[in-house]
Amino acid sequence: MLSDADYSGNGSGARRARKRSSGESSGDGQTLRSSGRQSTTRVKRSNNPPPGQSKRKATETEEEDEQAEKKYRKCEKAGCSAIYPVCFASASDRCAKNGYTSRWYHLSCGEHFCNECFDHYYRSHKDGYETFASWRKVWTSNGKSEPSLKAFMADQQLPFWVQCTKPDCRKWRQLTKEIQLTASLAAAYRCGMKVNNVKIEGPDQCSQPEDLRVAEVSESWWHSMLILPPLLKESPAGAFLSAYYPDCVGMSPSGSPCNVSMTELRAEPCRAVQPQIPGLCPYFQPFYQPNECGKALCVRPDMMELDELYEFPEFSRDPTMYLALRNLILASWHKNCKEVLTAEKCAQHIIVRGLVRVCCVQELDRVLHFMTRKGLINTGVLAVKQPLLPERYRSKKVIVIGAGAAGLAAARQLQNFGTQVVLLEARDRIGGRVWDDGSLGVTVGRGAQIVNGCVNNPIALMCEQMGIRMHKLGERCDLFQEGGRATDPAIDKRMDFHFNAILDVVSDWRNDKSQSQDSPLGEKVQEIKKNFLQESGMQFSDLEEKVLQFHLSNLEFACGSTLDQVSARFWDHNEFFAQFSGDHTLLTKGYSVLLHKLAEGLDIRTNCPVQAIDYSADAVKVTSSNGSQWTAQKVLVTVPLTLLQKNAIRFNPPLPERKLKAIHSLGAGIIEKIALQFPNRFWDSKIQGADYFGHIPPCPEKRGMFSVFYDLDPQGKQAVLMSIMSGDAVSAVGDLEDSEVVDECLKVLRELFTDQEVPDPLNYFVTRWSKDVWAQMSYSFVKTGGSGEAYDILAEDVQGKVFFAGEATNRHFPQTVTGAYLSGVREASKMAAV
Repeated sequence: MLSDADYSGNGSGARRARKRSSGESSGDGQTLRSSGRQSTTRVKRSNNPPPGQSKRKATETEEEDEQAEKKYRKCEKAGCSAIYPVCFASASDRCAKNGYTSRWYHLSCGEHFCNECFDHYYRSHKDGYETFASWRKVWTSNGKSEPSLKAFMADQQLPFWVQCTKPDCRKWRQLTKEIQLTASLAAAYRCGMKVNNVKIEGPDQCSQPEDLRVAEVSESWWHSMLILPPLLKESPAGAFLSAYYPDCVGMSPSGSPCNVSMTELRAEPCRAVQPQIPGLCPYFQPFYQPNECGKALCVRPDMMELDELYEFPEFSRDPTMYLALRNLILASWHKNCKEVLTAEKCAQHIIVRGLVRVCCVQELDRVLHFMTRKGLINTGVLAVKQPLLPERYRSKKVIVIGAGAAGLAAARQLQNFGTQVVLLEARDRIGGRVWDDGSLGVTVGRGAQIVNGCVNNPIALMCEQMGIRMHKLGERCDLFQEGGRATDPAIDKRMDFHFNAILDVVSDWRNDKSQSQDSPLGEKVQEIKKNFLQESGMQFSDLEEKVLQFHLSNLEFACGSTLDQVSARFWDHNEFFAQFSGDHTLLTKGYSVLLHKLAEGLDIRTNCPVQAIDYSADAVKVTSSNGSQWTAQKVLVTVPLTLLQKNAIRFNPPLPERKLKAIHSLGAGIIEKIALQFPNRFWDSKIQGADYFGHIPPCPEKRGMFSVFYDLDPQGKQAVLMSIMSGDAVSAVGDLEDSEVVDECLKVLRELFTDQEVPDPLNYFVTRWSKDVWAQMSYSFVKTGGSGEAYDILAEDVQGKVFFAGEATNRHFPQTVTGAYLSGVREASKMAAV
């Protein structure tokens, strides 16, 4: 099965008796491959004959050497280490083998083909021309790169290399030309293995030495001497990237026929083709499709990103190998996110001819570790048995303060990397601002419960890993007025248009370079509305004004604040970045089930409020309120923004002024929830299966008071409604007893459902996040005069020892559990890299 023409070890096929031009040397008793950079350097003979030898004899020897050089031609590639190339193709009857040819064609330093084999395929009167022409036709129709003869030889004629899977061997072997490499063969191959009914006879084949060309592949110069980048066949990424030219994303056009007509794509440049892969979670879309708009956590399959270029600068000129490996890894992970993705699992899918496969497998480890460290793969609630990263990426010990989504995400990642982690939590429970309540018969999130945009969302990933189904929220939200009347959808649509038009004018205002002063968003909205009505001569009806107030209450819900506190310039700063797309879903089982799974196996100390962090020495010292102390190399702070603003933790030395300014330029937003369990579903006949319905406020002062009601049992078995208090409504209920808040809510419901009997609730709860000692907030927003940059500054570490995570450190995805989780993953990556 090993090709005797290209094997460089002792015995088997090495021709010792050939003339010197065969490229073999027996000076040290071992046959050496001619492509070695050092071992094959030819030494010119000295003109000075040894004592007792005539000058005439020396001259004859020189002439013989010169004749031998004339009969032999070197490789065309400047700097190629192969002094005496050997043709791997053996396609022509006149193949030069390891002898003379008029020209050697270079693919890599260990792989060449002769001019005779070139002619065999390239000349139209030769036998191999039809083979080349057929390949070229397929390549041209599917690919974008030049269908050259060299590309044909690399794609079709080079022999495959495969690595022995025996742990104490791991040697690379070259297969004979007729043997096709498959993923199953690569996964099971052992030296001397029977393939195509051919078995290598003799002693233990693992004892045979490895071809010396393999060692050359590891040299830093080898990759730069590669003529063509590797293009993988049968890559797992193929199913995801059918709308791309295969060679632009690291795959071979001959092995990856395109399912989408390139002519069709060019004719419709705005069309994005999202591949449908049987059995794959529809929320897994790791790659941008051609001409697709921004989508969170997507990568361009045909382009390296900035952090990738920084980590792998050697691929900046030609990223093909990196893209091929990265795309393969991402596709493999999304096809099976329930198990750790290892280099061994990926390597078997690297199907490419020639020594470049050795190079790809060697680079795979680095790419896999990078993607694991960044949290692109091997993340979520995955349980691991062995550390995912090499020892150089592991801190000895890290302390994480706060067991919310950010702290748990970071701790899980770091522990999976192989770092010792201790997690300190002030409460007697984990979860932070995720707190689920089951007392009403269904799970109700006192904090977060909705996922806004599921495509590529790590929450969707964790649900897939745990087999949890998310409930897709419908788009219909009927608006009801007090008195029970449903609002005409046309009015809702019209006022939604005006509402968004006002926000568009806010955007135009802030883009005006002459306007450097910030304003409160509420003030700016009222100013624009007033100007619009004056200039247009329009007048909103009483109902239209109330519908506009409903939309403004939703804006206050999104910001977590009254609009007079919010920056008009930066209220939607995160919208400048790609956001999560796709379905909005309700986690009917709650977020807590995910966070408890993240917490499994972690060293978590509850009832342990931290009051001081001293990072003045090499080690960081953390002190709790009961006097207990811990030391570590690094500490991660994930407490809510309010606690940083109120100096709940003393830092020594004090935090930099820049960071303190950023902390105070953000606002601590507050919303509250009320949930009620009823004896029956009195709303069903009116709502007709919608997941929620809206309440038009009777006056501007009442906006935000129970503006939307959510049905928390999509199955329709339990009767539980949940509603929100936002904006001024939060302070309005602040001093009321829970029973009084319930009475206010029942008044609203009875006004909305005048034709049904609204019973008293069986059970209820009202949240009090503003009075929660370890939160005192719901989520952050940018205050007037602040900027979105504050999120980035808050995320900066201090001296490489104190790190920060949480939703208020995530400029791209603030105010969400997803943002908090991703900030923890981000900081785990930073701590592993520092």
